[in-house]
Amino acid sequence: MKLYAINTENWKSDGGAVFGVVPKTIWSKFCPSDEQNNINVSNRNLLVETDNRLILFDTGMGNKQDEKFFRFRYRFGDQSLERAFKESGHRFEDVTDVVFTHLHYDHCGGAVYKKPDNSLAITFPNAKHWVSKDQWEWALNPNAREGASYFPENYMPILDAGLLNFIEKPGAFCKGIDFRLFYGHTAGQIIPIIDMGDKTLVFTADFIAGAAHIPLPYIPSYDIMPLLSLKEKEEFLNEAYENSWTFMFQHDYYNECCSLFKDHRGIRKDKSFTLSEFLDD
Repeated sequence: MKLYAINTENWKSDGGAVFGVVPKTIWSKFCPSDEQNNINVSNRNLLVETDNRLILFDTGMGNKQDEKFFRFRYRFGDQSLERAFKESGHRFEDVTDVVFTHLHYDHCGGAVYKKPDNSLAITFPNAKHWVSKDQWEWALNPNAREGASYFPENYMPILDAGLLNFIEKPGAFCKGIDFRLFYGHTAGQIIPIIDMGDKTLVFTADFIAGAAHIPLPYIPSYDIMPLLSLKEKEEFLNEAYENSWTFMFQHDYYNECCSLFKDHRGIRKDKSFTLSEFLDD
């Protein structure tokens, strides 16, 4: 099994929204903000190569939205889905499976692109695309608070092409990869747990967006059910610590992966390292 970090973009997001009820005087020690209170955010997706499958977890936000949309995302750097794939040595056509942890625009937007004639096309034409059934039903009928995160043009073309498949319960996806489902951030978020034999990697997506979100109260304002997030995170952190699992963060600009330790304050980030360092260890 081979793993690759697929960095699709960096952008800025409001620090208060990212850290919820935690005061800026505390979170700013870990994530410095600019004069508009925005912090740096990554979009670090995961590509997993097995003996017979090439599985991509999330696709970034893509480029098909209009200028007004991107004006408020404050993207910076030269990362892109195309560049990340080229650097990994793979082609879009090689991907057998695309797994959406959930359908917020920054996790699935890159799966559909706009052609020069403004028609929409599938980025990974040979891939089965997967999302949890609960998340799909939620995305079709979101509440007013979360509705702005869902754009039908990101996923309806995949359904129309007959390429969309549903995960209805947690469990094994394929050899070495298990799925968990969580409901605090959004309904039916998929979190993959990747067993590499001598070590295990958890791609944390928006469940635990970054290393600074490991302490229990650090829950983003974006979570639809923060008290459920708290309960889910506490239970999962204990399991991860007991099993010496490593976390890979999707949105942490400063930390790609980390191990965990536990003291009187609870479970915290231990050592920080890159995915390549994790694989070489």
